[in-house]
Amino acid sequence: MFDWDDLRIFLAVARARKVAPAARALGIDATTIGRRLARLEQALEASLFETLGGERVLTERGQALMRHAESVESAALAAVEEVTGEERKLAGQVRLSVAEGFGTWILAPGLADFHARHPGIRLDLITASGFLNPSKREADMAVMLARPQRGRLSVRRLGDYRLHLYGAPSYLAEAGVPDSPGALREHALIGYVPEFIFSPELDYLDEVEAGLEAHLRSTSINMQHSMIAAGVGIGVLPDFIGRRDSSLVALMPQQVEIVRSFWLVTHGDLRNLARIEAVANWLQERVATLKPIDGGVSPR
Repeated sequence: MFDWDDLRIFLAVARARKVAPAARALGIDATTIGRRLARLEQALEASLFETLGGERVLTERGQALMRHAESVESAALAAVEEVTGEERKLAGQVRLSVAEGFGTWILAPGLADFHARHPGIRLDLITASGFLNPSKREADMAVMLARPQRGRLSVRRLGDYRLHLYGAPSYLAEAGVPDSPGALREHALIGYVPEFIFSPELDYLDEVEAGLEAHLRSTSINMQHSMIAAGVGIGVLPDFIGRRDSSLVALMPQQVEIVRSFWLVTHGDLRNLARIEAVANWLQERVATLKPIDGGVSPR
C-alpha cells in the first residue's frame, strides 16, 4: 500500500508538468518531491512520468492514476467541507486566471470594494499569457474568451463585449482617416504576435478584412493601447479600453464591430464554496459595468 499523501505530490507534478513549480505550490523542496514520486512508483510498480523537452509527461499508467487521484482529491475536499463547514466560509484563497486587459481595466478598479466586502478572501489574479486551466486545478477559476468543451467544470456566460478600430488624432491627421476596411492596407496596423496568440478569439484583423496583417505587434493589449494612443498606428481594442480613453477616435464603428464573450469557468468540485460564489458574483457585477459603455469617443 502507498502513502495517500503521495497522490497529492503526484497531482501537483502532473498539473505543473515540472517539479520546480509543483514544489513552490506545495511548499516543499524539489528533492522531497523526487523522493516521494519514486516511492509512489515503487509501491505501484509502475512508471508514472517520462521526461520530454524538460517536462514531466504522464505515461499511459500515469494518466490512469490521474483519473483516480482526482476522484480521491474531490472526495477529500467534500469531506473537509462537510466536517468543517468550509463550504459556507467566506475566507481562504481563490486563484483567478484572467486576460491582462480584463484584469487591468475591469477588475482592478473594483478590487478595493471587493476587499472591503470580503476581507477574509485572499484573491490571486494571474494574468500570464494564456489561461490557467481549472480542470487541471492550475487555477480555481478562469475568465475565458471561449466556452471549454470538456473537463470537470462549471461554466457560465458572464456577458458580451465589443471591439472597434481605434486611432489617435495625431496619427489620423498625418496618415488620413480610412473610410473602408480595405483602406487599412495603406495604414500602420497594430495587433498581436500571431505565434503567441493564446486564444483564437484574439485573432481580430483577419475578421476586419481578410489578409490584413499587423506591422507593429505585441503580446500585451495594454502595450497595444499605448502604441495606438501614442499615434503609432491603428488597432483593434475592446471598447472597455478604447472608449475609456477620450484621446482616441473610433474608426468605422458601423462597418467594423467585433463581438466576443466572457465565460466564467470553475472547477466542478469548487463551485459551491462560499468564497468561490463571492468571487463569481463580484465578477458578474464588474462585467455588468460594461453595459452602459462609457462615452468620450468621437466616431468617424
